[in-house]
Amino acid sequence: MRKNYVLLLFITLSLSFFGFSQSGHIQGKIIDENGLSIPFGNVLIESLNKGTTSDFDGSFLLVNVPSGNQTIKITYLGYADVEKEVTVEEGATVKVIIRISPTALELDGVLITSYNSGQAKALNSQKNKQNITNVVSTDQIGKFPDVNIGDAVKRIPGITMQVDQGEARNIIIRGLAPQLNSVTLNGSRIPSAEGDNRNVQMDLIPSDMIQLIEVNKAVTPDMDADALGGSVNLVTRTSPNGFRLAATVGSGINFITDKRILNGSFLVGDRSKDNKFGWMLSTTINDSDFGSDNVEAEWVNEAESPVSGDDISVNPFVEESDIRTYLVQRIRRSFSANLDYAFDVNNTIYLKSMYNWRDDRENRFRLSYGSIEPIFNSGTETIIGYQGEIGRQTKGGIDNNRNKNTRLEDQRMENYSLGGDHLFGKLEFDWMASYASASEERLNERYIEYELKENNEGDPIPFNTDFSNEKFPLITPLNSSDVALSNFSLKEITEENQFTEEKDFNFFANFKLQVDFFNKGNGFVKFGGRIKVKDKERINSFLEFESTDSSFDDLSAIPLVDQTDTNFLAGRKYAAGMFVDPAFLGKLDLNNILLFDVSDVPSEYVRANYEVREDVYAGYAMANQKLSDKLDVLVGVRVEHTKTEATGNQIEDEENVLGKITEDKNYVHVLPGIHFKYHVNDNTVLRFAWTNTLARPNYQDVVPSVDLVADDKEIFLGNPELSATTSMNFDLMAEYYFSNVGIVSGGVFQKSIKDFIYTFQFEDTATGFDTFQPQNGEGANIFGAEIGFQRQLDFLPGFAKNFSFMLNYTYLTSNTDGIRNSDGEERDDVDLPGTAPNMFNGSLAYSSKNFNLRLSANYSDAYIDEIGGSAFEDRYYDEQFLLDFNASYAINNELTCYFDLNNITDQPLRYFQGIKNRTMQVEYYGRRITFGLKYDLFKTK
Repeated sequence: MRKNYVLLLFITLSLSFFGFSQSGHIQGKIIDENGLSIPFGNVLIESLNKGTTSDFDGSFLLVNVPSGNQTIKITYLGYADVEKEVTVEEGATVKVIIRISPTALELDGVLITSYNSGQAKALNSQKNKQNITNVVSTDQIGKFPDVNIGDAVKRIPGITMQVDQGEARNIIIRGLAPQLNSVTLNGSRIPSAEGDNRNVQMDLIPSDMIQLIEVNKAVTPDMDADALGGSVNLVTRTSPNGFRLAATVGSGINFITDKRILNGSFLVGDRSKDNKFGWMLSTTINDSDFGSDNVEAEWVNEAESPVSGDDISVNPFVEESDIRTYLVQRIRRSFSANLDYAFDVNNTIYLKSMYNWRDDRENRFRLSYGSIEPIFNSGTETIIGYQGEIGRQTKGGIDNNRNKNTRLEDQRMENYSLGGDHLFGKLEFDWMASYASASEERLNERYIEYELKENNEGDPIPFNTDFSNEKFPLITPLNSSDVALSNFSLKEITEENQFTEEKDFNFFANFKLQVDFFNKGNGFVKFGGRIKVKDKERINSFLEFESTDSSFDDLSAIPLVDQTDTNFLAGRKYAAGMFVDPAFLGKLDLNNILLFDVSDVPSEYVRANYEVREDVYAGYAMANQKLSDKLDVLVGVRVEHTKTEATGNQIEDEENVLGKITEDKNYVHVLPGIHFKYHVNDNTVLRFAWTNTLARPNYQDVVPSVDLVADDKEIFLGNPELSATTSMNFDLMAEYYFSNVGIVSGGVFQKSIKDFIYTFQFEDTATGFDTFQPQNGEGANIFGAEIGFQRQLDFLPGFAKNFSFMLNYTYLTSNTDGIRNSDGEERDDVDLPGTAPNMFNGSLAYSSKNFNLRLSANYSDAYIDEIGGSAFEDRYYDEQFLLDFNASYAINNELTCYFDLNNITDQPLRYFQGIKNRTMQVEYYGRRITFGLKYDLFKTK
């Protein structure tokens, strides 16, 4: 009986595939009044109860439509409904382009036509997708003063960003750390240029290059499963539906350095007369001279007793402290070429490419107070002062046209994708092959450091200390005569090279067949597979140079620069003083054997060097079906097989490489999922999802390295046996969409996580050495809630109708099991790293026909960032509140001027240790102003 049922099902599907009815297909595209694509619009043939949704570039396909005249209806929030009659021929595919226009509403004598088309596109995308998604369109990105994609993404509910030099870099989705989330470009995972994690550098990609940002918080089986927190898909610009020319030119100033900002972009695209060939070229550049003011501290609460010789508990004091000044030039460039060609209405191929290149030139000046220890009253355990060492370090690079006496960090990310969309009978087939790579190269990075270990009496340098305000601890020399520049001696001159690269080869194929199991209208079966081949390697080196020239002995005799700044943003009490001039450091001929003796220092790099290959083979099957007029269900399963081969070094005494170690690991994950979508009415949607996701370990963590450091009595171990972190996720969401483009939404979610990874610190039983190794914790749970509201305030009187308001808030709570202290005891007081309890985004905007103003706020609460050996050593990322303002004025339909003011609150990056007031690091970036002109010309066909 079962065999007969399978045979009957096979025959039914076969008949459906080949088709014996008199039917054809409709291939279409939805565009707006400017010829721009309309993503995720509703397409419906009401007489047949048959419909679909356009994809990200406005294209749609209706398969197996009865021949004859059919009326297509397009509905879209904020746009007038459009109907178009199409004649369908038997066995043929008809092509149609449908243009829609924004709705014009008459309210108390005021004609409202300026609804935000970007907001409309985003909300329609969110409403019409089956899974729980947030979308940001390119038009919305342009409404905020966001230079890179990271700054744009941080305005989405449930997302916070970690910053680097004042720009959003690493993404945290729903409390999950950056390495637990997926970032893709046109559906393919972006490789990481980071050496010790999988983080994607979001500040590497300019916002001008992206058409749409999709944040999938509940993934479907046809998406990569390595999205434990969520998946961010960046969709690049596609070729226009007519001629388009756009350009931006701008400038500005960074107030921390009073230096200029330059930015520009250019875009051009068109389609051929027969509409078969489309192309778009775009490029952008941003050049900014800025910096940061930084103070760092490392706290301890134990000291060696002068009486017993044992460690005793003392009031927390700073063991190491830095005052740092950074001077940075960041040049971000991006190039993109996208082509598509339609052989016929059933077969289209495309080529998408993007090349991002960022140069970070940096000088850093570091005044360090180190090896700080208490001074005890003779014969007692009473602390009467503190003493230690002082260092003055300059960071730079060689003197050439690229480095320019700075440390040059050269980061590049490239992606090339060739794909196609095809229709064979009633079977839809799409595929894509891609190559992507990300690299970070830091060549000839130089450091010169002078140190002062003893005063004239041969004792450590005594300090004045103020630890009463742990938020801003202060250390200064007790006697100014002790710290004369002539007392400093050369500690070291070093030069290092670092190179990290990840290469990614990717191929996927999807098959889709329209079916209707329950005779309720729309439905499909989809299946396919993906192959991902990744190679990651890190190659570092480190050289130390000992001067044979006595002229280096006296710091006061070396060319110096003064980095003391009365406007130092952390407080004028932090006086940095004099440092070696980077130009002097850059011009040193370190390869001159008459001036310098050179030595290789393997202890500085051999542990970091590795090579990892990771192959992933995935397959999936899923079905989407209407169960009733109101209820849709998507159900499916994804299977991913992972194979890793990791090679690292076995090291003794930091530098003796005993040999290489290679370890293999194979594992398989079966990941089912189901999504329900219930349409209460045309404007109200309820969603429920049960999904299973994973996150693979960081490459560095699975490298089988062994590093025994005898002098420090420490052992560092890799762990090739690490298991991937998995999560079972439940989501419930309700959304109400206002007809005049707006939304109010709310929902809850829960994640049950297994095998999360943390660094375990323990004592090796054989040697007694402190040992550090990444290990799996037992489990963690996250519970969260989200609410959101967006609306044009058109119910207000007079000019107030032009105001709009956006607000979203996310609450998170988490707990973990299986985290152990250095003494082996399990901790029960630790949140999962990255889980900010409260996150908030808001904006108030005013938009008239020509004038736009927007004040934007972004808040994320403090959260644990790194688990230490005890609660005292835990590191936290402090809360941050960012406030930005931007304005624009449309001079005419094509030309607009703009003005942006960023970081009005002068929000610093801050870490604290154990408790909120105990600063580990605080780094200020100052405010930034940019202004310029934007030109955008459309000529639709």
